[in-house]
Order: sequence, then structure tokens, then C-alpha cells
Amino acid sequence: MSPPDADLPAQITSPTNPRVKWLVSLRKRRTRDGEGVTLIEGYDELRLALDAGVSLRTLFYCPDLVGDPARLALVDDVAHHGAEVVSMGQAAFVKASYRDGPDGWLAVVRDPASRLADLSLSDEPLVLVCEGVEKPGNLGAMLRTAEAAGVDAVVAASPVADWNNPNVVRASKGTVFAVPVAAGTAKAVRAWLHERGLRVVVATPDADALVTDIDLTGPTAIVVGAEHEGVSAGWLEAADAVARLPMFGQVNSLNVAASAAIVVYEAVRQRS
Repeated sequence: MSPPDADLPAQITSPTNPRVKWLVSLRKRRTRDGEGVTLIEGYDELRLALDAGVSLRTLFYCPDLVGDPARLALVDDVAHHGAEVVSMGQAAFVKASYRDGPDGWLAVVRDPASRLADLSLSDEPLVLVCEGVEKPGNLGAMLRTAEAAGVDAVVAASPVADWNNPNVVRASKGTVFAVPVAAGTAKAVRAWLHERGLRVVVATPDADALVTDIDLTGPTAIVVGAEHEGVSAGWLEAADAVARLPMFGQVNSLNVAASAAIVVYEAVRQRS
């Protein structure tokens, strides 16, 4: 479903307006992929994306839901940079929103993902690879960790959830636009890491070595696996090292986002 053309008014009041229907259609991955866009909802997420240099295609806002009048300065800021700005009535905005309790801000932006070949890395890069992660909340949480820790890039290998999923954007608090991200098949990602000369360190509860005993100071890719299956055999075969977290209770593994955060910050500690 393509965006309606536009001599339509820059104000929408009806929930049945074609542009509202278009916004709702962007909840579907096929539509987002076809148009190369995603949705950002929420003032804080929008602000972070703008600070990261993201150009909005269209900003939709609802004055009745915005709350703090000072936030309306964002409208002029976005318009000044050439984006279309559309005011919406509350009923129309609530229909278009994918959140419970929307705060009156919704924008259409380009897909944040890059091609693997286009990712730029530092001299001693730290890359986080997540294989087959299904839950947008976990991808978003890993992005927040990556942004906070200064990770060079986050790469989804054989992903189930996609980077342009609005719930990934939401869970990441907008950091999906601040951290370089890409996706590819597991085979393609392994080839890319090899070409870039990164050491592959796989986190798995079955490893003998602790993550604190593994050198994470050079060019390194930390690989974590899907929520239930963990990493696939191909990653274990390609690994330069495998490591586990120190565990002292009855469980032998943590949530994938929590595990990734611990290993990433161990790398940060070693590099400090």
C-alpha cells in the first residue's frame, strides 16, 4: 500500500482517512520492506533519532495528546529541515498509533538498516552479532546496550525480527538510528567478519571457558543466539573462542539481551 498522493490537507481528523490507513499498513513487515521505511513513535525516540541525524519523511502529531507545549517546538524544527508535517485529531492519531497511551508523536523514516558492505568500523572494532533473535524487545534492548557501550555495529544474522519493526524502534528507545545496524544470512555475516579480520567469540552456556578468561581487546565480534535454540552449529565451528557466563544458581543461561549486555561490558572493561 503506497502513501496517498498529496494534495491531501496537512490536517487529518477522520480515522478513515487514507493516510491513517497507510500508517496502519506499515505495521506489516511486507509493506515496510516494500517502501523501505519504518515508524518512530514517541517524543523521546524521535528526539534521539533526530539527534543522530535521521531525516524524517513525514511527521504526524496530535496537539491534543502532546501534553507539554514546549515539545511543539519539534514541529518547527522538523519542518525547517524539509519534512512534511501533518496535524492529526485525537481519534485519527489513536487509530494510526501502534502504542497504548500514545503521546502524540509519530513519524515515517527510512529503514535504519545498512548493507553489510557499507558498515564502517573502527581500528579495533567491537561488533555484536545476534543470530535468529525473535523478540523485538530483545533486539531493542541489545541496541540500547550497544549504544551505551560504544559498539561499532549490531548485525542480525538470519534474523526473525527485522530492524525496521516499530517495536524494535520502540524497545531501542530510538538507538536503532544511533548505532549502525545490518542484517544478512549467517553464512554472509561469517564471511563479512572473516573479511574484516574480526575474531569471533561465541557466547554459549555449554562452553568451558568463562567470558572473563577470553581476550576481547582486539577486533572482536561477540555472537549470541536465539532465545531458545542458542547459536547454530555453523557459528560454533567458525568460532575462534567460545565462552560462558559465570553462573552460580540453578539456571544455566540468561535472557539473550542480558547475556549480550554482560559480555559486551566485559569487553568494555578489558579495553578500558
